[in-house]
Amino acid sequence: MMSAIMKAPVGDDVLNEDPTIIELETKLAKMFGKSSGLFFPTGTMSNLCGIMAHCHGRGSEIILGRSSHLCLYEHGNLSTLGSIHSRQIRENDDATLPIDEIIKSIREDDPHYPRTDVVAIENTHNVLGGVPIPKSYVDALGTKLASEHALPLHIDGARIFNACVALNTSPKDLCENASSVSICLSKGLGSPVGSVLVGSEELIYRARRQRKACGGGMRQAGVIAAAGIYAIENNVERLAEDHQKAMYLSKVLSKAGYIVNREPETNLFFFGLPDDSKTSLDEIVGEAEKQGILFGGGYSGGTQCRLAAHKDVSMEDIEEAARVISELIK
Repeated sequence: MMSAIMKAPVGDDVLNEDPTIIELETKLAKMFGKSSGLFFPTGTMSNLCGIMAHCHGRGSEIILGRSSHLCLYEHGNLSTLGSIHSRQIRENDDATLPIDEIIKSIREDDPHYPRTDVVAIENTHNVLGGVPIPKSYVDALGTKLASEHALPLHIDGARIFNACVALNTSPKDLCENASSVSICLSKGLGSPVGSVLVGSEELIYRARRQRKACGGGMRQAGVIAAAGIYAIENNVERLAEDHQKAMYLSKVLSKAGYIVNREPETNLFFFGLPDDSKTSLDEIVGEAEKQGILFGGGYSGGTQCRLAAHKDVSMEDIEEAARVISELIK
């Protein structure tokens, strides 16, 4: 991969003249069945600029999940930077948003209210367990929004390729009825940096203006895009290996006495402690870290920990982590 990066032809991406970035944007737009793409340094910026591009300015509103990454973890940037109000809906157990609740939440055209301009979902859904949202739901929601309410559907696709692999479907089919998708290259795909927003040419034109305002326009950035091209050409199918790693963790830690509310379907595995445990989650996270195993705690009100399998964690690493964590519960 390093050789391909060093040889990448570059240009000025702010002027849309970097050939390697254009190649990456074109590949992903075609892969997802959209007409255009735009490279960003981060998924947070890609989501923000894509959603801002859908909205009509101050007084706009987005409908999204209350446990979504957009709602919880992006520093409130939709409101602080985008002047976009969020209307939050509780997700179903399968990580979808109730379509009837979405429809009831769409505002009337009344100056008392913010204007509903976009609906967003997350696929896979991080906090609810890395759950992949199926094509049938995306189609039903996207079609209804477009045909009955002239509203776009944005997908935060930080792990969209994990969803495609788990559901055995193509990105084009899965996202057929989405207006835009933010695609992260640095999660399971293993690229060091970067995300790409895909959508219509008009949307990408507006998003490019927003990217410039956020400081996301880069110059000779093809060396970064080259890593993204390598990732989508070589690391998509292997995501199934990460899913198997998470399933292995689930079986071992469940047998050790940990509480597993949902069997992992992708690369994310969440677990908690039984009520009679003499060990706290903080103690387990701290002791595991001393042995070189890092994972996140504090999800779902402080009752769960999260482990994420990825390409830089081997199966031997997973087995060692499972052994160590199994021995910590008391």
